[in-house]
Amino acid sequence: MTDDLVLRRQVCFALYTASRAMVDVYRPILAEFGLTYPQYLVLLVLWEGEQEQLPTVSGLGARLQLDSGTLSPLLKRLEAAGLVVRRRSTADERRVAVELTPAGRALRGRMADVPRQLAQATGLSADDLVVLRDTLTRITSTIHQHKEQ
Repeated sequence: MTDDLVLRRQVCFALYTASRAMVDVYRPILAEFGLTYPQYLVLLVLWEGEQEQLPTVSGLGARLQLDSGTLSPLLKRLEAAGLVVRRRSTADERRVAVELTPAGRALRGRMADVPRQLAQATGLSADDLVVLRDTLTRITSTIHQHKEQ
């Protein structure tokens, strides 16, 4: 019989330590751009959605799975850095749109090598990284579905 209550057998611990290790790899890379990992995630969403309607603060929160108490300070720091601007909707003052500044758009090109650097740090092949990402996405989705039931 195996003992499932051993730390090395815990999937949650493996995910936790892997997540911390990835953020540790990101830290010095992103520091060169004056960014934290959560700020980088916000920029990724904004860069991705540039061709669409301006995202709202609540839309960003939903996409990144962050509450407004966490997201608002991130956006304030990005705004202070001159990378984004926030504007209240004239149609509905409860809605706040977030838009990249020219400096925020330009930063995308300067950061183009970040994903390659992270991939290299993992030691995994591109195919293995895709499988890992898809597996983690599936885990997250399944857990969220069970929480909603």
